[in-house]
Amino acid sequence: MTADDSFSRLDDDDYPAYTMGRAAEMLGTTQGFLRAIGEARLITPLRSAGGHRRYSRYQLRIAARARELVDQGTPIEAACRIVILENQLEEAQRINARHRSAAGSATPAAAA
Repeated sequence: MTADDSFSRLDDDDYPAYTMGRAAEMLGTTQGFLRAIGEARLITPLRSAGGHRRYSRYQLRIAARARELVDQGTPIEAACRIVILENQLEEAQRINARHRSAAGSATPAAAA
């Protein structure tokens, strides 16, 4: 891998660029919190060659949402489930919008 390849990955939301310590620091939480949401299967960090957890920016956004809910008093397991359901709803809304768009663009041609 060249230096250019490495730098291009910095813009990749799925690239596991952050160590557990750095991720916890960025989120203002503990490493235990990150382990807990991993055990609840909200996020699954990738592992380095040495077995250390690595997190992507996408995973950090998910973890931040879970932390927000936990900070509001939601139990961690419930917070993880809420985040999963929110993500599923968002995806379903995107799919519905695509279907509506496709149906809307097909209707004028069919009526003509």
